[in-house]
Amino acid sequence: MFPAPMIFKLSCNLALSIGLWLPLTASLSGATQKQEGRITGIVRDVRLLTVGGGTHAASANESFREGMTVRTGTASRVEITFADQTIARLGANTVFDFKDGSRNLELKEGTMLLQAPRNAKGAKIHAAGFVAALTGTTTVLESYSTHYKVLVLEGTGRLYRPSHLGDSILVEAGQMVFGQPNRALSDPVDFDIGRFLKTCRFIVDFKPLHSGASMASESQKQQKEKSKKNLIDTNLVILGGGTVVSLVDPSQIDAIGRATPAAATTTSRATPASADLGTIETSSKPVRNPPATSSTPTDNAQ
Repeated sequence: MFPAPMIFKLSCNLALSIGLWLPLTASLSGATQKQEGRITGIVRDVRLLTVGGGTHAASANESFREGMTVRTGTASRVEITFADQTIARLGANTVFDFKDGSRNLELKEGTMLLQAPRNAKGAKIHAAGFVAALTGTTTVLESYSTHYKVLVLEGTGRLYRPSHLGDSILVEAGQMVFGQPNRALSDPVDFDIGRFLKTCRFIVDFKPLHSGASMASESQKQQKEKSKKNLIDTNLVILGGGTVVSLVDPSQIDAIGRATPAAATTTSRATPASADLGTIETSSKPVRNPPATSSTPTDNAQ
């Protein structure tokens, strides 16, 4: 007659243990999901390097976990979507990894687009000599040992150099920063968002981004500024990858832009070409002349 209460007590303890374990399991599962991304688009040769050093071809919908590295081949691209809906699109010959979910990303070499939603906690991209802090932005980056470029398509990002106090700048929509690693950050330069969107493979070869309407709005703002002569085309263009600036006949820019994705070349090994970046046409703000000063003589003048 006495074992019954003991069985009841054990059952209660077991139920209590299960009740405590289930929420903990759900919490751990949620934490794991936040620490990984998922492959949501593949073009040609994309490989994943595991923590143990193994490598295999990436497949659609495969998990991309912290500690893994993704490497793309020639003329290859991949899209990774994180749990907070941050989207990373990597270009050809790119090496990339991450930690802390989408919070800390490392672009070791190559090109990428990152869309960081406004409701996400923000992302930091560690690249060649600088860090890009991004929240509510769509940004394209190119990073090599010889040079880097950062183009903001919508929103505002911040670039800074770790361990270099004060070397920090804000980059707004329609602005680009480029330079050499381990040198002071340069001032932003305006570029044509609309032309870039029409020629960049991160845009034209993938499904529309959630930030598409915002990017289109920023492009329209630029066109209004150009109509008011507050923003002027310079006819100075960067064709795809690298930092070589060319002076181009305005009537030829459209034709060159259409040819750039398939025909990007380079004349120097120090400046890798990228078929993923589009035509980057720079703009400038007109220099306003200061008001003329009066030369009326003073009362004491003879």
